[in-house]
Amino acid sequence: MIAEPTIIIIGAGPMGLVTAYLFAKRGYKVQVFEADDRIGGMSAHFDFDGLTLERYYHFVCKTDAPLIQLLKQLDLEDELHWKPTRMGFYYRGELHEWSRPDALFAFPYLRKREKIRYALNVLRARTMRDWRKLDQITATRWLKDWLGESAYELLWQPSFALKFHDRADEISAAWIATRIRRVALSRRNAFQEEMGYLSGGSERLLSALRARIEASGGEIKLKSAVRQVLTKGRQVTGVETAQGRVLADVVISTVPIQYLPAMVPAFSVEERNRIQAIDNIGVACVVLKLREPYSPYFWININDPDIPVPGAIEYTNLNPLAEHVLYVPYYLTPDHPKWSWGDEDLVEEAASALRTMRPLWDPDQVLASRVSRYRYAQPICEVGFGDRIPPIETSIRGFFMADTSYCYPEDRSISESIGLAYALASAAESSLS
Repeated sequence: MIAEPTIIIIGAGPMGLVTAYLFAKRGYKVQVFEADDRIGGMSAHFDFDGLTLERYYHFVCKTDAPLIQLLKQLDLEDELHWKPTRMGFYYRGELHEWSRPDALFAFPYLRKREKIRYALNVLRARTMRDWRKLDQITATRWLKDWLGESAYELLWQPSFALKFHDRADEISAAWIATRIRRVALSRRNAFQEEMGYLSGGSERLLSALRARIEASGGEIKLKSAVRQVLTKGRQVTGVETAQGRVLADVVISTVPIQYLPAMVPAFSVEERNRIQAIDNIGVACVVLKLREPYSPYFWININDPDIPVPGAIEYTNLNPLAEHVLYVPYYLTPDHPKWSWGDEDLVEEAASALRTMRPLWDPDQVLASRVSRYRYAQPICEVGFGDRIPPIETSIRGFFMADTSYCYPEDRSISESIGLAYALASAAESSLS
């Protein structure tokens, strides 16, 4: 072992940066290795024709305690703003209000009994404390039991099909229930949804973390992909990069675990099998800068056979930026034909979908476009997923791992990544004592 305890973090997304911050402020020597040319992972920003913007949309809910607490630690609590938001639902050629109880009961395509059952399902998810039983049944079964067959087909089936494709009927009820719960609890009152955003976007948090890490003597090395995690016997000894070998007492990976079997030759057969059993959906996210707002809704859920995406997110109806921004995410398996489409084709189809919902909308409203792609965007959280996630502490002493699949049953979010960073830091620091 080397004299001064050294911690290496693989990945400079929120999980990796928070893990590094926790070690750096406790006096450890910390190095973060990131393959990209910027920090942030899925929350990284880019120059969108003069507007600094996140590659993928993020929002804050009132249940996001780890994020809210970290903002206080970093003296950023005044940068978090709460704003009333609205949700829309596009069905049968109409864009319906969907964020108020009275809108639900005015919706003409559900029977009264189905509306009551839908409301009770949301209330049940709000009060849920133990998700383990729901991990043993499918979301399809759970939702059909609550809503009935026809209401499920109207409200949920298209979204599941467009997000998970032929795996749609395998998804755990725990995953969808906790998603419903997170959004349902982020309300000012029964009639008003309320979401949060950071001034400056996620980059404000990322930059603050970077500054704290570097002020404590930590290093963040960009364009420095880790090629291999080095071991001796069953003990980690460091990492190998294109620039050479770096020694460490502890190595913590926060990148998608699917990269690790090739990176960690010392994994056991069982660890490799558990990692390879976790499948993911990729995302190709179209981002549009618009001349004028598209709608009054932050989020539009879509059920239309002619529209190939489950929703559209008008981010500037939450975060009032200088220009209007709308995200259209395509969730795709790597063998899906659209995964290999060019950016222009995806942008054209997304604009066509917007025109379908609003026939008078002019595609010339689009001032700029961008497509961001991420191969491991959404874990396929099938029944029993909670028992399939590999342990944070591996069979290699001093090597620890987690990624967004470990957020389960919660959905991927910056707040959940922060919570996992605390778990990683705690487990790793215990190994040093």
